[in-house]
Amino acid sequence: MTFDQNENHHEDPHANDAAPYGGGDPYADYRTTDLPFTELVDLADRRLGAGVIAANDEFFAQRENLLVRERAAFDPEHFGHKGKIMDGWETRRRRGADAEHPFPAPEEHDWALIRLGAPGIIRGIVVDTAHFRGNYPQRVSVQATAVQGSPSPADLLADDVKWEEIVPPTPVRGHAANGFEITGGRRYTHVRLCQHPDGGIARLRVHGEVLPDPSWLATLGTFDLISVLNGGSYEDASDRFYSSPTQIILPGTSRKMDDGWENRRRRVRDTNDWVRFRLPAQGAVRAVEIDTAYLKGNAAGWIALQGRNGETGEWFEIIPRTRLQPDTPHRFPLRAQAIVTHVRLDAFPDGGVARMRLHGSLTETGAAELARRYEESGA
Repeated sequence: MTFDQNENHHEDPHANDAAPYGGGDPYADYRTTDLPFTELVDLADRRLGAGVIAANDEFFAQRENLLVRERAAFDPEHFGHKGKIMDGWETRRRRGADAEHPFPAPEEHDWALIRLGAPGIIRGIVVDTAHFRGNYPQRVSVQATAVQGSPSPADLLADDVKWEEIVPPTPVRGHAANGFEITGGRRYTHVRLCQHPDGGIARLRVHGEVLPDPSWLATLGTFDLISVLNGGSYEDASDRFYSSPTQIILPGTSRKMDDGWENRRRRVRDTNDWVRFRLPAQGAVRAVEIDTAYLKGNAAGWIALQGRNGETGEWFEIIPRTRLQPDTPHRFPLRAQAIVTHVRLDAFPDGGVARMRLHGSLTETGAAELARRYEESGA
């Protein structure tokens, strides 16, 4: 990752700057664009277990801010002993070797190592430079690798670890959501975010598809077939007004009202809201949990659950229309296991659901299919 030393000889090096903050809403001039891949799960979500495990420099703002779920905040009066305090990861200004060479060498850059919360195939990356208007990196690049177990930063930086560049050094805009679509089908466990040569980044999002280790699922035996961590994913929904339906299948319990799926109030009679999910592979469901935690006046009134085996299979009933209680976990043991690849949760007429669990195991066919995909995605 090196640059031509005369790379900007005929270009305006400040063309991607945002205007200085002039007061009022700091997001009023924030620059973004339509990024369809953001509908996919964020593999770098802290709720999945992701973390920023190392950085070469975090002088002005700490690396952990990169994965904060909420959008970056800005306080123009917030200064500390080291300077302006920013809600992001910000490194000091790099300098050259001596007075005759005041700029850093072209290959010098700052970096941060991120452990993904779940291994998966990366489909898109967002490097968010919110509030970094003139102190964002000139370029960014992203590398990725797949390392089994729980490697330390030293393990990941060892010479025998193979890193693949999935985003080459690319100019970014200040105070903007910079999106990068990723092609290819490799499975990764870690990414390395690089700033060329230095600067600040508010947030990092790594969107993609979880691809779990089949041997681990086989060891577990019975597990949550729809959990994001185990490769479950949301395909479509009638409404995403307040939050993403992906939150229904996140690990752990909901911690507040907006930590699940809530839709707007439905006003058309004889209609209802729904969300459709895909399992990692064909599975046998033996029990279902529906939790309405923290949804007290806005929980779904009734739910029903249907299943389908295969992309063109017929939908069949798993749980009939059933009354829900607000702020309550509900357990449904099934009389007979349901063999499915997809499920559809209906909410009548509308309302929220915090979490859904489908307890069971992969079928022999499903286990073989997942093992094939896992093997094909290896480096």
